[in-house]
Amino acid sequence: MTKIAIILGSTRAGRAGERVAQWVLAQARRRGDAEYDLIDLAEVDLPQIDEPFPPAMGRYTHPHTQRWATTIAAYDGYVLVTPEYNHSFPGVLKNALDRVYTEWNNKAAGLVSYGVDGGVRAVEALRPVLAALRLADVTATVTLNLRTDFADFGATFTPGQHQGPALTTMLDQLLSRSNALADTRRGTAV
Repeated sequence: MTKIAIILGSTRAGRAGERVAQWVLAQARRRGDAEYDLIDLAEVDLPQIDEPFPPAMGRYTHPHTQRWATTIAAYDGYVLVTPEYNHSFPGVLKNALDRVYTEWNNKAAGLVSYGVDGGVRAVEALRPVLAALRLADVTATVTLNLRTDFADFGATFTPGQHQGPALTTMLDQLLSRSNALADTRRGTAV
């Protein structure tokens, strides 16, 4: 069965992302079409990049990087849940992405963002990073607005009715792309 990791890309205390990631996880698991797991970067031991070799070499020397590489390698695709911070995405997510390389290659990613304007600039900032990691991001995104999908500036999360179908579309694309890229990773693509 296809395995998808939902990666929560915020570690801020009181973050709205935890509620968003749990919503994504619950909706995804109801589908029954893949195995979905939540990876919370607040619970992952990833200091700032401290490896002596570039990630593309795959020569990870630190146990925390080796564990991260094993974790990422186990999945066929990813949903990145990210806030928008200063017109981009959080440094903790960038650190997690940059830490390893081949483990991301030829896999798919879906994006769920949130912020004052739905986190759209975080999505646009992520796209070239994902491309550099040879991660194929899907077209459909879920953009949650702090004004309309949350109350009390993120304290309460009540996604609008249109968000469920948006998530379904993104997950449909993610599963399709993840399954297609499995052949590429096996070397059987036509």
